Amino acid sequence: MNIFKEQIKIIKSLNYNFYDPGDFKKNFQIPKNEKKILITIDDAFLSFYENAWPYLKNNQIPFILFVSTEAIGKNGYMNWQQIKEIEKEPNVYIGNHSHSHDYLVNFKKEDFVDDINKANKILINNLGYNPIFFSYPFGEYSEYMKKYISKNFQFSFGQHSGVIDINKDPHELPRFPINEKYGDLKRFKFLINLHPLQYKNLLPINKYITNKNNPPSFSVQFFKNQNNINNINCFSNEGDEWKKSNIYINENKLNIQFREKFIFRRGRINCSLNDEGIWRWFGVQFSINQN
Repeated sequence: MNIFKEQIKIIKSLNYNFYDPGDFKKNFQIPKNEKKILITIDDAFLSFYENAWPYLKNNQIPFILFVSTEAIGKNGYMNWQQIKEIEKEPNVYIGNHSHSHDYLVNFKKEDFVDDINKANKILINNLGYNPIFFSYPFGEYSEYMKKYISKNFQFSFGQHSGVIDINKDPHELPRFPINEKYGDLKRFKFLINLHPLQYKNLLPINKYITNKNNPPSFSVQFFKNQNNINNINCFSNEGDEWKKSNIYINENKLNIQFREKFIFRRGRINCSLNDEGIWRWFGVQFSINQN
């Protein structure tokens, strides 16, 4: 909590306002001139309710709490009474985090659908509605999963790093992890000051990688006349080792020639750009078939 409070102080000292998740539905596609900070919390641990929730409530800080319905009421997790208590607050939003919080990319299609539908029904029975927000467990999803989720939710969050802008896919929204491993104040202040690295499209569409397409063919199409594209640097973890990526830029298109196959179950690419003193960033996460 001490570190969390210091992080909030940094946000306020930089004069950033907090983003109310209700504004996603109202004006996601409207260009913004002001950067705001969105807080999301995964899993609904009891420790969040006991420690962070009173602080967030007293300071009227908005957030999304993503819950996996199977864990609710179990040891170490919030129960329905507690979830309903915080859900009543006007700046608190509940998100769907699946039922099982399992490695859903490993599920058969029908089992994945059953898991999501079960979570939807439980949330409707207890809250009276299914949330418009979804968070992919572990940030993992295939093209099929994303298409199904997009039919049931308006916005979906992964675990790839980046800054949201109007050009980001509403069902591949990035988030920076802020936890024990990645929450030190120096890194936090750097992340808070990042700006979006916008792009027109990114391939491959399917972020689930098998032996047939490992490593994948990766490219990013930027907008015409986008500034300082040649200043981009990318790092990736193929071969389970973070190194500078082999990038090739032709006009407004970037390609990465991967050194070898991705090994770890989550392959990552992070790209940054020094745009005349403004640091821009986007990240990509692949889910790697482990069979």
